[in-house]
Amino acid sequence: MDFNEFLRLSSKIKNIKLPAEASHLKMMPASRLELLKSQNEAIKVAKKAGVIALFYPDENLQTKFLLILRKTYEGIHSAQVGFPGGKLEIHDHSLKEAAIRETFEEVGVPKNDIIVIHELSGVYIPPSNFYVHPFIALTEKRPFFILQEDEVEAIIEVDLQHFLDENVIMTNRVKASYNIDVEVPTFLLNGHIVWGATAMILSEIKDLLKELI
Repeated sequence: MDFNEFLRLSSKIKNIKLPAEASHLKMMPASRLELLKSQNEAIKVAKKAGVIALFYPDENLQTKFLLILRKTYEGIHSAQVGFPGGKLEIHDHSLKEAAIRETFEEVGVPKNDIIVIHELSGVYIPPSNFYVHPFIALTEKRPFFILQEDEVEAIIEVDLQHFLDENVIMTNRVKASYNIDVEVPTFLLNGHIVWGATAMILSEIKDLLKELI
């Protein structure tokens, strides 16, 4: 999709009601559905984080968005695909500010270049007890990425038109928390399997854009 066309569409996103749970449910494994009834209480005391779904033009003025591959480490989200962002810190004035700050720290996009369009629906992550607040944002020029080497293994630049293809959604077996293999709905983007909270956020973005196209 031409980036100017994306700019035209994105300006209308804030006027559309968020599909929220209807979008998230499409990418939830059966085991996660059982937790929905009890997660409202957990959210009240969960740690908070902000992430950015960042859209930008490539060298041909086609629209891309950014995902990151996290480093392999001893932790729940080791070697997973996600959005840049992170935990709300005491010096952050808002979750939006935390998301922008962490995006700069993780991939080097200057804070002043990130234009937040709209906040998306929050996603609770039971294994790490985080309530994640996603923001859809853009930068009007192709970023020069500088990776935070101890956090980010690689960047994944996804073509928007590829993402909108229904064939990128499938079911795969993945290794979830506690080293358990589960069958989950996934996106296959640039050869990477994307699942869990990231897939749920992507599902809402996709549904929003489909309403506008």
